[in-house]
Amino acid sequence: MEKKTVLAVVLSIAVIIIYSLAMQALYPPKPPEAVSVRPERVVADEAVPPVPREVMSSSREDAELSEEASLEAMPEYYTISTKYLDVRLSNAGGDIVAFRLKEHLDGEDFVDMIFSGERESHAFGVGFGGMDVTPLESLFQTTVISDYEILFSRRFTLASTVFTLSKKYTFIPDEYMFELDITIDGGSTIPALNFSGVSGHVAYTLNCGPQIGPRFAVLDEREDYRRYITFINGKRKDEKVTASNDALVTESVSWAAIAGKYFSLIAIPDTTHYGYIFSMRGNDPGIPAFSRLFIERPVLSSAVQIDKFRFYLGPKTSSTLEIYETNKSYWKDLGNLHLSEAANTSGFWAILNPLEWVLKKLLTLFYALIPNYGVAIILVTLLVKLILFPLTKKSSEGTLRMQAMAPKIKELQDKYRDNPMKLNAEMGALYKKEGYNPLSGCLPLLIQIPIFFAMYNLFNNHFDLRGAVFISGWIPDLSQPEYVYSFAPFQLPLLGWSEIRILPFIYVGSQLISGKLTQTPGQQSNAQMKMMLYVMPIVFFFVLYNVPSGLLVYWIMSNILTMIQQLAINKFILKHKAVITQSEESVRKVIAPPKKKKRR
Repeated sequence: MEKKTVLAVVLSIAVIIIYSLAMQALYPPKPPEAVSVRPERVVADEAVPPVPREVMSSSREDAELSEEASLEAMPEYYTISTKYLDVRLSNAGGDIVAFRLKEHLDGEDFVDMIFSGERESHAFGVGFGGMDVTPLESLFQTTVISDYEILFSRRFTLASTVFTLSKKYTFIPDEYMFELDITIDGGSTIPALNFSGVSGHVAYTLNCGPQIGPRFAVLDEREDYRRYITFINGKRKDEKVTASNDALVTESVSWAAIAGKYFSLIAIPDTTHYGYIFSMRGNDPGIPAFSRLFIERPVLSSAVQIDKFRFYLGPKTSSTLEIYETNKSYWKDLGNLHLSEAANTSGFWAILNPLEWVLKKLLTLFYALIPNYGVAIILVTLLVKLILFPLTKKSSEGTLRMQAMAPKIKELQDKYRDNPMKLNAEMGALYKKEGYNPLSGCLPLLIQIPIFFAMYNLFNNHFDLRGAVFISGWIPDLSQPEYVYSFAPFQLPLLGWSEIRILPFIYVGSQLISGKLTQTPGQQSNAQMKMMLYVMPIVFFFVLYNVPSGLLVYWIMSNILTMIQQLAINKFILKHKAVITQSEESVRKVIAPPKKKKRR
């Protein structure tokens, strides 16, 4: 049975190692509430002039698009401020150039959902044609409708057709979602906007921007990542996008999203007839990676065409997104769209979502009692250990019983050395007679494996852990690896490390001591168990070196509690052995025959 126990432990740990190594192989490291203010007209800073772009390009040879004379030489900027947002818009194209989240910081500044490189980035730009056309940066006429509404419009001429392109933005005082109305008005004539696009002939393409914020150096699955999601026929679907292959979606989409580690862009159309392209292609200097969403509008069918889009740019949290599934939101017609699906784990590990949800609730509960997420992690670990204690105690008792049966097992092994089937049958009969379950020793470890993975997902994605300080000056962010010294940009050869971390060393020490205490006398002389005791913690040291510090806090605390738990169990076992020994001696005294008296 000892071999089976060892095999189960080895297989369990192997699963963790393979998963961690696979993740590294697949993804290598590479303020106060504001009162709404009426938008003010701000003239662009002359010291930083905008980079001009082409008015448009088209694959249609006979189309010549002209526009009215420039309204002004320089673009103008407008700011709309709500409870959660500071949005900066430009009349150059009628685009959004900054979308700052006032309740979330990126360093010392607000998170800006419009990632800019060396030049000003534009989001929600319109280009006549497919996704490859350059969005307009013509200067639009601006009308400030209210504190939260602004309209951009301009007249264009295509051949002999004159039409007006309008873009109206509507923001809500206390929400992250806004509405964009795009109107093409040809008067009494249908504008001949019929250009080639990826999904066929299109009138225009809406470019949602080069990348969503906050700022990052590399998308390595640890610092940040991107997921490309569509919601079709009531089901979430993850789209596959690579640097060389775009994802084209022509199905009826309820919403399309680009989800980062903590923030998301979600596009919700008014109808389902658009084409969607997710792309990682781009060439704007200063942006390390691109995550684009293009929405292609098919050819027009009427002289006046109004398209409505709603966009969510904000935190990727279930609590924030779930309000759109209730009547708590201004937008009361989104209840059946299940926007919170954009915040859920997908793929194989989605089976751990219920467990992750429970752990998240416990973490939030303890944080409400003691507002420090490091302490909350320790308390969650303590609770998990208390819940698993009966199983751990039963496992230790099983180990004690296994030791007591060792002579009988050895006798059976010697007796049926050449008959494995008979040996297994006799071993099963022995276990049944002794009331011993061979799996009892493995059960606590097997249960902890899904908890470990759920904890990993939680610490790697839980929004509230972003920037959560445990120990100031050492562990300033539980969602990131800690370090005490950085020698970047230099990296250690092969390992790619550029920081010295303390928690991985503490983990190795706690794991070695914990393993030593939990070993039984029989295991101490077993070469395989010795390897697991000394080699496995070293292997895990390298595997876990760059994981979120919250996960290592959990594991170190788990090891410390295991030591305390094992000392208590060992004390119980020794006491139990003493009681059994004393009982056996008492029985022997009772049944022992009286000594014969010597005759004198």
